Amino acid sequence: MIAFGAVQIVFSQIPNFDQIKWLSIVASIMSFTYSGIGLGLAVAQIVANGAFRGTLTGVAVGAGLTVMQEGWRTMQALGNIAFAYSFSNVLIEIQDTIKAPPLSEASVMKKATAISIATTTAFYTLCGCMVDVANAAIVVHLVGAYQVFCQPIFAFVENRAAATWPDSAFVSKELSVGPFALTALRLAWRSAFMCLAMALPFFGAIVGLIGAFSFWPLTVYFPIEMYIKQRAVTRGSTKWICLKALAVVCLLVSVAAAAGSIAGFVGAFKVFQPFSG
Repeated sequence: MIAFGAVQIVFSQIPNFDQIKWLSIVASIMSFTYSGIGLGLAVAQIVANGAFRGTLTGVAVGAGLTVMQEGWRTMQALGNIAFAYSFSNVLIEIQDTIKAPPLSEASVMKKATAISIATTTAFYTLCGCMVDVANAAIVVHLVGAYQVFCQPIFAFVENRAAATWPDSAFVSKELSVGPFALTALRLAWRSAFMCLAMALPFFGAIVGLIGAFSFWPLTVYFPIEMYIKQRAVTRGSTKWICLKALAVVCLLVSVAAAAGSIAGFVGAFKVFQPFSG
């Protein structure tokens, strides 16, 4: 965690790191790597067992876990899965970089979103367990993915600071060194952000909680409401009812995921030691 956080501190000082072209290529390769390994291990385990094992509810699967603990972890896992689909904040950034001709942004992003969702679903469905190579691929993937999610947050805070204190050298005086563009504010607050992040031991619970909070409003509710408004879907019609039902089901998923993640926080705090993993 310390090494991962140190790498993120360095990368966080590169403006627009999330827009580097090769970053997506590396992330895609790493996704195929660990997903392929996970699929291979899953198939090998099924062959070794001679049959599919497990239950529909997944109760008492983990060694040393109570039924309640297994239930909380199952709900937390829903948040982790939801996090993979909470791409709304990144989607706008990507769409903003697409040139209009020869195809419109809407048509390009519609196709890209359909392919991305299908690929993500396949990866997370098939990926059941990992080995060292797969874990290494995940780490490399997350190094870039973390910056993709954090860079808009960094930019928002720094733009607000620049607007509030336009004459402050601490905020605006910049030193360029290779790909790095350093300001005192950027160096101080981005490094502090990363130090706080690497000190927290409950990665899964945090991802699940973020996924729970962002999945329903940004990925489900607002897009559905905008679609209903734009297409003038008649209130009470079959399509309207189906869309509303989808929103309700996803809301329940988010609530369950949030509950599981909070339970994960509570359990982690009981044995919390900084930088202990």
